[in-house]
Amino acid sequence: MRLRSRRVVLGSEVVPASIAIEAGKIVDIGPYEVEAAEYPAILPGLVDTHVHINEPGRTEWEGFETATKAAKAGGITTLVEMPLNSIPSTNTVAALELKREAAKGKCVVQTEFWGGLVPGNAHELQALIAAGARGFKSFLTPSGTPDFEYVTEADLRAAMPYLNGAVLQVHCELPDYLISEPVGDPNEYATYLASRPRESEHEAIALMIRLAREFNARVHIVHLSSADALPMLRNAPVTVETCPHYLTFAAEEIPYAATQYKCSPPIRERENRERLWEGLREGIISMIVSDHSPAPPELKQGNFMTAWGGISSLQLGLPIVWTEARKRGFTLADVARWMSANPARLAGFSEKGAMQIGNDADLVLFDPEETFTVVGATLHHRHKPTPYEGMILAGRVLELSG
Repeated sequence: MRLRSRRVVLGSEVVPASIAIEAGKIVDIGPYEVEAAEYPAILPGLVDTHVHINEPGRTEWEGFETATKAAKAGGITTLVEMPLNSIPSTNTVAALELKREAAKGKCVVQTEFWGGLVPGNAHELQALIAAGARGFKSFLTPSGTPDFEYVTEADLRAAMPYLNGAVLQVHCELPDYLISEPVGDPNEYATYLASRPRESEHEAIALMIRLAREFNARVHIVHLSSADALPMLRNAPVTVETCPHYLTFAAEEIPYAATQYKCSPPIRERENRERLWEGLREGIISMIVSDHSPAPPELKQGNFMTAWGGISSLQLGLPIVWTEARKRGFTLADVARWMSANPARLAGFSEKGAMQIGNDADLVLFDPEETFTVVGATLHHRHKPTPYEGMILAGRVLELSG
């Protein structure tokens, strides 16, 4: 099979080319003029390394079947599922095997797993890696899940010698800086924003930078929300991600009681959003992943202080990012680097993330010019409420190839 487009993402360039595929591999990259099936644009398949699927145990929140259908519709060919919000959390080899068993026959894209680093399980880390975990995730503040406790500096110091090169992803907020009862109307987003000040994020990031240097460890900062942290991250020995919601929304624009926007760390101000884009331009932030964090609609009710925090966007990430990126002068090659190449590298997928001869033929056939209006009811996510409801987005995933 051969495909072609005048907009093929090859490394840092978007060029006319044709791609030949055999047995799921790229076997040739040739000139556009070769006869082939034509598409508006061809990108390497997206790799989303931050997805909460919640099965087994909380399948009513999402589940492998609905999540991977949404991923496929959104151009994601590979995802790595987070270790918490399922029951049990993936903190042991036995829990990892339970999760694998739950996923059998339900996944329409390649699905891999992170292990959890929690207090007292340092002795499990090497066994989890041997069993196929792609690395680990920790929280520095309560996660909201009872069997996924947050770690302290002492816990990290005990565990880091056991990482042996595996990546440790960290939710960076410190509980001592959070405000449980902020002054203000709990239905106003500003009240929730005040409850999770930037200092909580900054101090946690500073801690992880120190530990990464001391232990020569691979540390990854998940879902960066505060652009004030960019200077300390500029030359730090860590990698950094952010998410579509931090690059799209602004705290000043969130409607009264609109709890579908709640996530942690919180969405911050408009000027902060623009500085995150500059962090991507400079390369301090190297990737964009969904942090797809679903919950039943009843858990999103209440006010900003009581509703479950999490945004579902697995199916929409590519058009969301492309819509905003092209306004700021970025190209499809930039989007592919942030959403495919760098996440693939983080999770150790050596044959994904780029269109090269010999790599997996995980390709997204994409129309970057077509626009559509988000209708939550049409999404494959198990639950349909979304802060993107009614937005007009640019770029439609046509199909996946490979």
